[in-house]
Amino acid sequence: MYERWVRGAIGQDSDLWVTLAGCRKVLVMVPTVTAGTRLTDVLTLLRGDRRIQTLYTVPETFETWHGAAEFTAATGGLVVPWHQAVNQNFDLVLAATMTGLDQVRGQVMLLPHGAGSLMSRKYSPWAGRSARPHTGLARETLTKRGKLLLSALALTHDDELRVLRRTCPEALPVAVVAGDICYDRMVVSMSRYPEYREALGVAADQTLVTISSTWSTDSIFGRQPDLCRDVVREVADSGHRAALVLHPHVWAAHGKWQIHSWLAECLDNGLLLIPPQEGWQAAIVASDYVVGDFGSTTQYAAAIGKPVTLATFPDHKIRSGSLAHRLAKLAPRLDVRQRLLPQLRQANPHAEQVACWMSSRQGRSASILRHTMYQLLQLTEPKQPAALPPVPSPCPVPS
Repeated sequence: MYERWVRGAIGQDSDLWVTLAGCRKVLVMVPTVTAGTRLTDVLTLLRGDRRIQTLYTVPETFETWHGAAEFTAATGGLVVPWHQAVNQNFDLVLAATMTGLDQVRGQVMLLPHGAGSLMSRKYSPWAGRSARPHTGLARETLTKRGKLLLSALALTHDDELRVLRRTCPEALPVAVVAGDICYDRMVVSMSRYPEYREALGVAADQTLVTISSTWSTDSIFGRQPDLCRDVVREVADSGHRAALVLHPHVWAAHGKWQIHSWLAECLDNGLLLIPPQEGWQAAIVASDYVVGDFGSTTQYAAAIGKPVTLATFPDHKIRSGSLAHRLAKLAPRLDVRQRLLPQLRQANPHAEQVACWMSSRQGRSASILRHTMYQLLQLTEPKQPAALPPVPSPCPVPS
């Protein structure tokens, strides 16, 4: 079967078609929407540099996540087919998972796709019964046939560096403790609290309760699918609003139509459903209370000072010492048999403590990550200081 190639700023004859010549080429790997959203934060650090051409690709493996292709198309970027991407050389490859990294050519920079590089779950979801606890920074993950696949490994915390020294010491020379760019960008966005609430249609005198559910049968949506309906009813009766943030994997595994169908009653009653591509950060910033589980979004909410209550938490499946495990010791548990709002009002913010667990370089991720990328690109950094823009205003799906 004939496979088409994209004509433009890539390939041997690209100099015939480009308008700006001589650009360094940056490839953004988007195997999942989760990875794509994280790399969107990083790409803000390259804005305005006419020496750089950014391209996207969706790795093709024996399994494909629904929504990744649609996400890359929606960016408006130049999307390169996978069969073409693996036959080109790039100056920098940005990734938030290891998927396909053994097939691309270029200086690879890996970032975490959630809160930190260390797993919250004690075991990989795909592990068998005989599996051992897995940190997420294991040698079998970061290497292929004994070869390290990375030129830069961005870590969020000094604790991760200590784990890496034990689990994959050959990766230490490329490790960079850069802090958490997602957290830093949410902090920058805190001043937009009124703007985000207005975008969601939440009045100044209304309370916004956001439910944050990760994926898997251990999540809120997996264990308590009726909780959303109950929350919407209670807050609506009090004149307030409710929002729902579902992990992108929930959308990928079930499809947009099915999610909308399952939540039809909630949407009809005013639920603000945040789409998976963009908006969850702004929705969390706009929230007054967050009902969460062991997912990263719940941890980010706590780190920026939102009072968090846990609706479900599989204690026996969570790795001891993980960020999720530590937060669970601080956050109260929700009793679904009791009224919601009085319980939420008793939750206390723990921003300083959780933020210290999340990042060792608070407020510095932009400068560290940009410096690392420009080193790999062999370009001088722009003169202006590295800065992160606030996240865009949220746009809930139509009811």
